[in-house]
Amino acid sequence: MTESNQASPARGRRATPFACEKRSALGSRGMVVTNHPLASAAGAEMLLGGGNAVDAAVASLFALTVVEPMMVGVLGGGVAHIRLADGRHVVVDGLSTAPRAAHGAMYETVSDELPRYRETRDRANSVGPLAIAVPGALAGWCHALEQHGTASLADVVAPAARLARRGFVATPYLSDCVADMAADVARDAGLAALFLPDGAPVAAGTRIRQPEYAESLDLIGARGPSALYGGQLGDALVTAMARTGGIIDAADLDGYRVVERAPVVGTYRGHEILGPPPPASSGVHVVQMLNVLEGFDIGALGFGSADTVHLLAEAMKLAFADRAVATADPAFVDVPVARLTDKGYAAERRALVDLARTRRWQPGIAAGESDCTTHVTVADSEGNVVASTQTINGLFGACVQIPGTGMIANNYMFNFDPHPGLALSIEPGKRVFTSMAPMMVRAPNGRLRYALGLPGGLRIFPSAMQALVNLLDHGMTVQEAVEAPRIWTEGGDLEVESAFSDALVSDLERRGHIVQRVRRIAGGMSAVAFGDDGTLTGAACWRADGTPVGIAGGLARAGVRFSGV
Repeated sequence: MTESNQASPARGRRATPFACEKRSALGSRGMVVTNHPLASAAGAEMLLGGGNAVDAAVASLFALTVVEPMMVGVLGGGVAHIRLADGRHVVVDGLSTAPRAAHGAMYETVSDELPRYRETRDRANSVGPLAIAVPGALAGWCHALEQHGTASLADVVAPAARLARRGFVATPYLSDCVADMAADVARDAGLAALFLPDGAPVAAGTRIRQPEYAESLDLIGARGPSALYGGQLGDALVTAMARTGGIIDAADLDGYRVVERAPVVGTYRGHEILGPPPPASSGVHVVQMLNVLEGFDIGALGFGSADTVHLLAEAMKLAFADRAVATADPAFVDVPVARLTDKGYAAERRALVDLARTRRWQPGIAAGESDCTTHVTVADSEGNVVASTQTINGLFGACVQIPGTGMIANNYMFNFDPHPGLALSIEPGKRVFTSMAPMMVRAPNGRLRYALGLPGGLRIFPSAMQALVNLLDHGMTVQEAVEAPRIWTEGGDLEVESAFSDALVSDLERRGHIVQRVRRIAGGMSAVAFGDDGTLTGAACWRADGTPVGIAGGLARAGVRFSGV
């Protein structure tokens, strides 16, 4: 089976009005797709050594903490959607939590109105020690490996430790990210030494070595998560917090717990759509948006048509209206998942959509994230699949490196609403809410068809939804689906990527949309498509350094012996 006929919507495949910049990879024994080639290589190393998809995904994530340090780290948090070989789906929630000393009024807010609603005085919820939430990433990765992997933690960490010790070559993407955050990176001596040598952003092509971080990775490989939660690395974090005015203490680390959750499951055009539940927005609101769109013949309207883009925008707006009042940590807020994903509720909302005119949407129920994240999608030959989105939240997180460890701290406190008394406000122990969207699709025959995800903050789950529409309505290949131009709106201006035509923009403006052209919406998507013959197709898009690595071949035929001279 070739990639061009893997998608099989009712009308078949159509030509797309854009050209792909990358090519997909094919495999039969495994596929690893990450946002850096060396991280994909680390995952492939696990599969080639006999490990499963969980081993490979965790190895890739550790490697990304070295080669994509502005996006992900062991002091971050995230979500892993795992499909096990026996067909079960589990979501491993390793999201960060608010420290015990945190409270709803801990920041002085700047405004009660957009666009400055989340800003606080001195940017205290964004940069520096008060922006750091209790880390969950390392606990989540180790939990996934222990419960569902096959390799030892020491073996899984080894490729990342090797990269940190020997060094890697900086890409233009990393150099650009450093330049974007140079002023904040310069505030931390450890980060400045690594990424601002001689006061200038590290140049593409420069070899970056992180010997202190290599030692931390070795310690994790030897002692497991206890190296951080109750061990030497945790002591270093707590000491740094006490010295600089942070509020994370040893009890916060000791009390952190990973949670395994069941996915949200919906249907679209006969396919099952599976995604993470609250505190992640994606499962609920991707299903909600698709339920609304199911009442329109999106395939007949065509990709990139004004009608299609208008309907996508309206679906996003109504989902964000509900998200603002409903989606939060279910341990603190009663999230009406059943109502939001109900086909009848979608029909009520759909009846309010005007194809000729945009509208301002209000929540239909009672009751800002950073865009700097990473994602891996991995599959093995046994049927195990991992789609995992992880982050330290903003570029370089809180721009704080823990002295002597090389670890970069998150700024996950920015995800909470800094105003008290609301669904998304800060409470001690509360998990951050997130737009992370590690999604999977099962075909009507029950076979897994797609797994995908991407970074991008608030733009993640609407972008994932668009990829699913591209696959299931427009019949795109997986490479086309991840690279296709995107749109986004939270309810205000409508962002459209520059590949869309001037004619489309004019039509949307006639319908009342205030359109902004942007170069990029969200980040690099990683996806795997599963053929009925066992073929795996991996795809990564132009928006990051994404690289798919496919594995084929295998061992010699049983009984074959070399008998030649």
